[in-house]
Amino acid sequence: MSLKSVIKITRFHFRYFRTNLVWILPAGCFKLLVTTGERTVKNLSYFLVFTSLLFAGGQKFGKISLPLGRVEFKSESADWTRAKPNQPVFEGTVIRTQAKSRCEIILTGGGKIRLGENSELELNDADVKPMVKNFNANLKKGNIWVSAKAAFGEKKNIAIRTPTAVAAIRGTKFRAKAGADESSVLVYDGKVDVNQAKNYIEERKEKRKGLGQGGPGGKPKFTLGPVTEVKAPIQVSGPYEVTLEEWVTLADGMQINIRSDGKFHMFEFDQSKDAENEFVKWNQELEAAEK
Repeated sequence: MSLKSVIKITRFHFRYFRTNLVWILPAGCFKLLVTTGERTVKNLSYFLVFTSLLFAGGQKFGKISLPLGRVEFKSESADWTRAKPNQPVFEGTVIRTQAKSRCEIILTGGGKIRLGENSELELNDADVKPMVKNFNANLKKGNIWVSAKAAFGEKKNIAIRTPTAVAAIRGTKFRAKAGADESSVLVYDGKVDVNQAKNYIEERKEKRKGLGQGGPGGKPKFTLGPVTEVKAPIQVSGPYEVTLEEWVTLADGMQINIRSDGKFHMFEFDQSKDAENEFVKWNQELEAAEK
């Protein structure tokens, strides 16, 4: 690769590029060496990925602490790259796992989310303050496990959206499975607020309109959670007979399946049978080891 090509590729990341220059980042992340005589580039791919993240400017969402198998991520300005242990991820990052692959993501300020195989998660918003931490992510496909208990006096809100549903938690454990036609949410500890994805998107749009120029730089302040009072689970005469029109609360041991047409089925799931699921086993083992 010629020096001219390198300059063209890296022009987005730096205002200028000079020969006889050595860039070295801490912890051995990469070393880019360009000399007038040799014109050699080492580990260019890592250089591009790191600088893309460095200058992205988004809030840090957390880090991929435990990538198992083939786990990849991409930012808004860089293509798919293999994740390494303790890989930092930011707002706008998309993470995906291949077959027989999993990963754990430690959230900034505490809490963990884990992805099963053949999953894809987009990290949308992170609003991290000393005593208030809000996270918003979009599970495009696959399985996710969320474990995030708030410290004393702390508010920790995490919303996971799937193609058909959204689950908003406030310090608890739940699992979600995303499908194009139907998504499921299962609660293992605490309570989870659930609604249609369509209703949630509309609510967020209305909130942003109302907030106007509330945030810095004209960006509306990020808020999370239902705007209407959360009510007890709705009892219906049969599965998929009623459309979910408002937020409902699921307690531990409950499951809800929501179809793309908004109709839902809520019931108590078989926890002994669920414990045989390999993804559930893995998560329960990690949870037990942390106690």
